[in-house]
This record gives sequence, structure tokens and C-alpha cells, in this order.
Amino acid sequence: MSLYDDAVSVLGGYGDQDELRGLYLAHLAAHADGMWKSCRSGHLTASALVVDPERERVLLTLHGKIHKWLQMGGHCERDDATLADAALREATEESGIPGLRLLRGGPVRLDRHETPCAWHLDVQYAALAPAGAVEAISDESLDLRWFGYDEVAKVADASVVRLLEGTRALL
Repeated sequence: MSLYDDAVSVLGGYGDQDELRGLYLAHLAAHADGMWKSCRSGHLTASALVVDPERERVLLTLHGKIHKWLQMGGHCERDDATLADAALREATEESGIPGLRLLRGGPVRLDRHETPCAWHLDVQYAALAPAGAVEAISDESLDLRWFGYDEVAKVADASVVRLLEGTRALL
């Protein structure tokens, strides 16, 4: 199975997100390179909210280019077999935390947002941090910080808040 086939498979039902699901599938049908950064009209990305449920907190990165507190994530790479693999790779690289594992059940949400270079059609997962996890900032971030669940709405945009709400409902 290719990463493209995985993306089509993963984009099952999302209830209130059926419109976005349809947009993602139409984009992939219209653009042979719709999975990749090279597609200037937009491309799929994969992200993961790193969660420490025992301490009721999430790890956010202050993104180096857009200067917002976000979940870890980014572009798919040719070596990624699945979107889940891409999300876990990005979360591990950007958080510096080994041993992350994705929350069971597949993606938590879908989100579409414009960046300076193209639309990102983001498939959002949640990753559980192992006990005693210690983060390490990457060169892609300006900062990396744990926030209590109740602090997220004060520092992050609505997309991150919705992702946290969806994640907490699955925990």
C-alpha cells in the first residue's frame, strides 16, 4: 500500500468533518502530487498532539516560521509508509521524545489551514508521551513547552483547542 492509498483509506468518516473529508479526497483525486510539499495548490500534512494524560498537559512547539504555539507536525516524506508514520516521525523529531505512541483509533481530527507557501490539509493524531518524558527542542522550533489542558486556549489557536478536545474525548 502506498502513502496515497493509506491517505484515502484513513479518510473514512469524520462525522462533523465530512465536508473536509470530501475536500481532501477531491484534492487527492485532482492532484497526482497532492501528498507532497511540491504541490503548490495544497498538500496533505500529518501532525500529532503530544499528550501526558497523567499530568493533564500537552507539549506544544512555538513554530519557527509562523510564530504560533502548535502541535508537532509537517510534510509527508517518501519514506513514510502511512500518515500515522509521518505524524509519529514528526512528533518524535520535533519533541525530541523517544517512545511516543499514537493514540489508538486513527486520526483525531482533520484541519485545513493556509500557510505562506500553500494550503495544508492536516491529518491530526494524538501521541502519548511515556512516563518521565523529557523534551528536547529541535531546529524547527523557537521554543517547546508543556501546557496544562486549561492553558491551551490562552496560547494556541482554535484548531489546537479542537484537537485537544477531540483527544481528551478519546482518552
